[in-house]
Amino acid sequence: MGSRYALAIVAVLLSGCTSMAPGIQFANSSSAGTGNADTHPEIRVITPDLVKSEREARSQRVTEDISALMQAAEPYRVAPGDILHIVVWDHPELSASMMPAVPPGTIGVAASPMQPTNGFEVDLNGVLEFPYAGKLKVAGMTSAEVHALLTGKLGSYIRNPKVTLRVMNYRSKRVYVDGEVKAPGVQPINDIPMTLPEAINRAGGMNPTADQSRILVSREGKTYAINLPQLVQRGVNPSSIMLTNGDLVRVLSRDDSKIFLSGEVTQPRALPMRNGRLTLNEALGEAGGINPVTGDARKVYVVRRTDKESRVYQLDANSPGALAMAEGFELEPKDVVYVAATPLTNWNRTISAMIPGSLPTAVIATTPPGR
Repeated sequence: MGSRYALAIVAVLLSGCTSMAPGIQFANSSSAGTGNADTHPEIRVITPDLVKSEREARSQRVTEDISALMQAAEPYRVAPGDILHIVVWDHPELSASMMPAVPPGTIGVAASPMQPTNGFEVDLNGVLEFPYAGKLKVAGMTSAEVHALLTGKLGSYIRNPKVTLRVMNYRSKRVYVDGEVKAPGVQPINDIPMTLPEAINRAGGMNPTADQSRILVSREGKTYAINLPQLVQRGVNPSSIMLTNGDLVRVLSRDDSKIFLSGEVTQPRALPMRNGRLTLNEALGEAGGINPVTGDARKVYVVRRTDKESRVYQLDANSPGALAMAEGFELEPKDVVYVAATPLTNWNRTISAMIPGSLPTAVIATTPPGR
């Protein structure tokens, strides 16, 4: 009597096991036209043609215009706050500093590369004051132009003056480097052109967790997204991106653009992309592959949320050429890769969840003695 009762329960559960099957359920593409398209998105089967069209769409995607950041390198121009080192040969009295020197180890004075020790300062009005030469408007000039101007002024008092001039402390212009770099902080702009790679290099380089495809450059209220691997692939030298005073460079982390694997994979997990790139095949490999006992290789789904809609792609991993298609299908940040369970696994889990122990009881009851 008990065995018949158990079998009857199993039969009732089997009649509705499809609708009660646990896990994510996707509607067939034939029902895509019914209801809300976002609730029931169309399932797009991953085929060689679809992989090709996705690749073309990715390559034709409009790349942000960064022409405002790309300019030729220019010589450094003196600005207010800079400290000039000036020597007039055979006239040491003229070479004395116009600034008080800071003795080493002075109490209350913090050591800093931005702290000058001596030299001639360009004031806030861009004026350099030098003995005999008077007040010279030097802001916006190169060091060579300042040298020529100063030499000409001194020529009225000194016969054939020999002057040595260089910028000793660059204090007027700076950029800020933040994010996934080893030494974030302020980087002064000097006579070496401050390109994007130069700024990152001065900050100690990128951390292993940095995403080279997601570098933000903020200038005058606008932020530009830089994808270094993509620039190199297009034949654009990243050194052509020239930074200016006040620019902010932020290198984002790979953890901000993860792929999520769930369902019947060996190791469900979140995976960071590798510099903006990760294929479906690589993601499944990182998760240990499809669970050979419970996973349905015919139902590997990629769920993608765009600004306008949700998209669902399906791969039949049992089909010929599935490995090549999975390798060619590139994922995007925040994609969810889901492997469905087999019908038998869903049926077993449904029975076990509704009536624990009913399935083993039914199997034992229907098994002839001696087996």
